[in-house]
Amino acid sequence: MASVVLVGSQWGDEGKGKVVDRYAERADWVVRYQGGNNAGHTLVVDGDKTVLHLVPSGILHPNVKCAIGNGVVVDAQILEDELGMLADKGVITEGRLFVSYGAHLILPYHKRLDLAREALRGVDKIGTTGRGIGPAYEDKIARRGVRVADLADRDRVDGLVRQRLKELNAILAVHNAPDHRPFTEAEIVEIVDRHVELGQRLRPYFSNVADRLFRGVEAGERILFEGAQGVLLDIDHGTYPYVTSSNTVSSNAATGTGLGFHHLTSVIGVMKAYTTRVGRGPFPTELSDETGEVLRKAGNEFGATTGRPRRCGWLDLVALRYAVRVAGIRQLVVTKLDVLGGLPELPVCVAYELDGRRMTEYPDNVHDLHRVKPVYEKMPGFEEIGAVRRFEDLPAAARDYLRFIADALGVTIALVSVGPGRGEDLELVDPFA
Repeated sequence: MASVVLVGSQWGDEGKGKVVDRYAERADWVVRYQGGNNAGHTLVVDGDKTVLHLVPSGILHPNVKCAIGNGVVVDAQILEDELGMLADKGVITEGRLFVSYGAHLILPYHKRLDLAREALRGVDKIGTTGRGIGPAYEDKIARRGVRVADLADRDRVDGLVRQRLKELNAILAVHNAPDHRPFTEAEIVEIVDRHVELGQRLRPYFSNVADRLFRGVEAGERILFEGAQGVLLDIDHGTYPYVTSSNTVSSNAATGTGLGFHHLTSVIGVMKAYTTRVGRGPFPTELSDETGEVLRKAGNEFGATTGRPRRCGWLDLVALRYAVRVAGIRQLVVTKLDVLGGLPELPVCVAYELDGRRMTEYPDNVHDLHRVKPVYEKMPGFEEIGAVRRFEDLPAAARDYLRFIADALGVTIALVSVGPGRGEDLELVDPFA
């Protein structure tokens, strides 16, 4: 039995969906354990692009079972729309996708509150996607959320929604804007009715996910846990407050699914060959120049969920070393190495300088991160590599770049991606071996 946790080791958008799709062909299960539809995983199979936000990326493999754990916040309408999109592509999901009864729901008032708060922040915006993720997690922690299990009882849903809107309507009234106004009685009834109906239509997917996974482990099945976002966006360990609202580190795979921690056998981190970030927050190696634009265009660095252009910069080994430590990463997948092809040289951040002091450890104080200056070591560039399919066929400079990363972080390189499609990878280590 092997249970592999796949986590993003930067600020998200590392290409986890593509890697999950690659590894899923050897897995029995692919499981989401945190986040919501603020994640966007893009898969390209035979030139056909599929963007998934809630359904695990293993769904395109017909023999793989998929699950959405209790740690995920679910927008039921988005889930239904996504299932419809997959059905249009001929993908069978019923009997293969299981959604935890314990997962909390994102409701329309979560999204309205999310947008209202962001508007109120003005120049101090966090950079939320506006999908209601944060407010849904707030209600979960405050023990006032609506869960998948509640959808079977209209009176229960009605009571929970009305109780929550007593407070939220008062908050929304303060914003005094058409898009952020309080909910009317007609809207409340519509929310309740629509979600009870969604619950009826989605009922075949609802299940005791924790029990299914445990029985899978007992039967020797292989489980691949698919993280959303990245370690540096973790609510506890990321660049707070410019983070997501859930724990993105590998240990949450246990909490977010109900499977015992001792069943998690290995952790693989996914990183880009450079660094990107969406939204606000510190970014020491950011390139606000022509080179940054070159990376953005070559890497098609636009959010799969929001379409927002990603901020681009050089590789940051200080941040990666921190991610390796807090997530327990022992193997790394390097994506988009091909994007660097053709650049004359590749600066890599190996340390920070703060108030004249050199530091190689990530600062615990995020305010210091705003002030650090990156210290670079320059590596030689290499030619285009998109057609390469064996590690030994990579240019020497590209192999040296990868070895430099592995040595600096004390990890093994498991896979190198040199293109967006299936098969455009160089595998060095079997994740389930």
